[in-house]
Amino acid sequence: MNKKKIIGKQQLTFMLLNFVAFTAIFAIFGVIIFSLVQSTLYTKADEELLFFKQRIAEERQQQLGPPDRNQPNQAPIQAVPPLNPRIIVLQWNNDGEIVNQEQIGTQFYQSYLQEIEFDRESLDEITSIAMNDHYTFRSLSYQNEESDDYRYIQLLISIDAEKNLIENFGWILVICSIVSIFLSITTSYLLSKKTMKPIIKSWNRQAEFVENASHELRSPLTIIQNKLELMLTKPNSKIVDTFESIALSLSETRRLSQLTSDLLTLARADSLETQLKREAFDVDEFVQHVCQPYLEVAELQEKELWLHLHAKIKIEADKARIHQLFVILLDNALKFTTEKESIGVKTYLEANKVVLEVSDTGIGINEENRERIFERFFREDKVRSREKGGTGLGLAIAHWIVASHKGTIKVLDNPKNKGTIFQVKLPR
Repeated sequence: MNKKKIIGKQQLTFMLLNFVAFTAIFAIFGVIIFSLVQSTLYTKADEELLFFKQRIAEERQQQLGPPDRNQPNQAPIQAVPPLNPRIIVLQWNNDGEIVNQEQIGTQFYQSYLQEIEFDRESLDEITSIAMNDHYTFRSLSYQNEESDDYRYIQLLISIDAEKNLIENFGWILVICSIVSIFLSITTSYLLSKKTMKPIIKSWNRQAEFVENASHELRSPLTIIQNKLELMLTKPNSKIVDTFESIALSLSETRRLSQLTSDLLTLARADSLETQLKREAFDVDEFVQHVCQPYLEVAELQEKELWLHLHAKIKIEADKARIHQLFVILLDNALKFTTEKESIGVKTYLEANKVVLEVSDTGIGINEENRERIFERFFREDKVRSREKGGTGLGLAIAHWIVASHKGTIKVLDNPKNKGTIFQVKLPR
């Protein structure tokens, strides 16, 4: 399975997971909202039925006469508001017939209530009933023990308005759910595409890293193997006769050792295993100490190394890592400068930053390559870099050191001479 198929399959998986998650959220949200609206509307109608039942009992108590003054513990009857005109009161006898037809109206009775049947099993329960398959009512039936004219009372309240509202709200939810599904598909696709970007980038970086690492490791190993095999063909030769082969093998061994050390450093950086050991130290004094050996090296190579140190301040940083940073930058400056050229180190303060600059008058870096100079194994001139012992990992390590200190590093043109300036800014 090639790279495109694997990435496409993973992106489709992310899209489906996001789609299922969004759809489930919208569905649960819609069900909850619909249930709450339905419950709220019907609850209001049910409360009116219960209140109406209570009012009937209170009015009947008023009709029976005033409270007995000889009973001081009897509570006085309070004034109550008028009954709800939406509610229809049906009075049923034991034969299941409505006895108050005149009160509810003969026409209304003949049109809607003539076919209705009384359900004795649902006494004291609020239920829903339909009339003529068009009108819906909430019903509360209870037994009447205070009159012989009728045995049961049934209270009806029309909920057609509530039902229509719920139906319309349900259709609105359905339409919104359909729109939400399309939005979920679009959003899931965009999110999966965005989620895959760092994965694709990491994939490409890993593939490039493995390819470059394999190439860099294979080259010195091949040279060492060839030289050793050549020496095996001459078992009687003396060391002086194979001096060149031994020297080249040792050189490649040192290069291989440096390469594996750099790879280990970057691997630990990627896995966040490396922890900074911060300590306070004087910037100028530290830079002076680091550059001291390079003053002698530059002099031996007939190059000039000058220092302009103007950062009279202490910072808290990992001293060993900042030392490694300077070694990388100074080694690069010495490698890519020739005799009679100069290398400079400057320190100064800028706002709340400490600025460290390492400049040279060497071959410089092409402008189109400056964005890639900190990539692993990137070398502008691979042949010349390999001849000078470079692996293309030093500046990647330098970038990691600066980034781990929450600083910045960039490449600038040398305004006075040809060459390059590496500018590092660290927080105070």
